[in-house]
Amino acid sequence: MEGIDLVRVVAASTDLMDRSRIAATVPGVVLVRSLLGVEADVVLVDVSHSALVAELRGVRAARIVGYAPHVDEAARGAALAAGCTEVLARSVFFHRLSHLVAGPHPPAP
Repeated sequence: MEGIDLVRVVAASTDLMDRSRIAATVPGVVLVRSLLGVEADVVLVDVSHSALVAELRGVRAARIVGYAPHVDEAARGAALAAGCTEVLARSVFFHRLSHLVAGPHPPAP
């Protein structure tokens, strides 16, 4: 598609409802249960799962957006330390989802 920059989006979650909501909002999203070997423009990750947070350091992405329950400060801190660009309360994340994946984004390091 000439003149249109497509944004590659990967979403990591083990929650079926979250996966469904993301897929319905973000056309073309690739849904994964693990972040091993992931390369994308934008990575969305449920950081309330410590196994996903542990895999963040290996992700190659321009932007990594995590989400978790608003009361889970430990998950937020761990995700930011592991490389998330930002971590949002899940309600804010789903409210802003379509805007979070809109391009353009700088190239991954």
